[in-house]
Amino acid sequence: MKPERGPLRVALLGCGVVGSEVVRLLREQAADLTARVGVPLEVAGIAVRRLDRVREGIDPALLTTDAQALVTRDDVDLVVEVIGGIEPARSLMLEAMKAGKSVITANKALLAEDGETLFAAARECGADLYYEAAVAGAIPLLRPLRESLVGDHVHRVLGIVNGTTNYILDQMDTHGAGFNDALEEAQALGFAEADPTADVEGFDAAAKAAILAQLAFHTPVTAADVHREGITEVTAADVAGAEEMDSVVKLLAICERVPAEDGRNGGRGVSVRVYPAMIPRSHPLASVRGAYNAVFVEAESAGPLMFYGAGAGGAPTASAILGDLVAVARNLVAGSRGPVEVTYAKLPVLPMGETITRYYVQLDVADRSGVLAAVAEEFARHEVSIQAVRQEGLGDDAQLVVVTHRAPDAALSATVERLRKLDIVREVASVMRVEGED
Repeated sequence: MKPERGPLRVALLGCGVVGSEVVRLLREQAADLTARVGVPLEVAGIAVRRLDRVREGIDPALLTTDAQALVTRDDVDLVVEVIGGIEPARSLMLEAMKAGKSVITANKALLAEDGETLFAAARECGADLYYEAAVAGAIPLLRPLRESLVGDHVHRVLGIVNGTTNYILDQMDTHGAGFNDALEEAQALGFAEADPTADVEGFDAAAKAAILAQLAFHTPVTAADVHREGITEVTAADVAGAEEMDSVVKLLAICERVPAEDGRNGGRGVSVRVYPAMIPRSHPLASVRGAYNAVFVEAESAGPLMFYGAGAGGAPTASAILGDLVAVARNLVAGSRGPVEVTYAKLPVLPMGETITRYYVQLDVADRSGVLAAVAEEFARHEVSIQAVRQEGLGDDAQLVVVTHRAPDAALSATVERLRKLDIVREVASVMRVEGED
């Protein structure tokens, strides 16, 4: 008969909005969590930077500024990291795993920069490393990729993974707000930080895209590999142009396997990118409003799957952490381990220029004969096929709208640069990629 084991002791690194919510849930749901795990979960200690700060609902006796000593204590079984950033988070997580502790983290920046080091440490130390909360908050997304779809062949992951930018673009679309006004409103509502750079410039979404691509394609991908464009250059003209096409503008994270020309199953490589794009209003992602997230996963056998929900916030993120904590605790009680990341595929991340996409281009042009022919000639010169063209207005208000067929991004970009130099083109008023019509 297996000897009965005592409570599992949890060390918490960080006690901000998310950390405080984790402590609250552990306290309020103690009985349920004990029943689900098989033994009680107890907070052994909480590492913080400052002891003098008032933390409502937190026992001051649990607080310490010596994080390294906490994660290596003999009476600690599991470590939850919610301090964020690269260091000291990386060193503390590595120390914890070397000391035989399993780790739960919400640290997307670290996983996207140096996930391989953490995964290797988990393998070598026989520890679990769970990180559902690192992408899309409470949405159960990473575990399906790690476990449910591990026997399938994932072709593509497409989604909205940043609530701040989705809120801003939604306001621009539904209320005609300008970018700055929508950003200020997002900040007032707590959807955007005082310094929104990580969100609006696409850094947050790029980190999440790297994690998704690594899981989906079993290949090393870092945030530096991700082509990144933010939404600060999205204008009212872009939003209006999308509306005329019965589309909306969304900041998309796109991870896809690029097929090999010889049919090899592994593919030629992977394309991972983040940028604003037009998608048809008929596409399910077009209806994702406010600060919500949604992600499509397209697999060979499972087909298309959609995951939707709250992508950020203290309670949703804490919910994901508690889910991981219960899973890891169950593994400890059973004497087993969870899945370990294996990036065996080693597929190259292809440059943006090789990515196949479509462009929407709006040109302010001179109102005279031969304009359309000259513009069409530039597209033909770069072997870009035109799907639709529309001319509007007269005189100084003359505009030409061109929507292309799918082509390499390098050819599309080169075409736009050539158009800027034509004397018949007064201004390239809007350039936007078009997605979601495959």
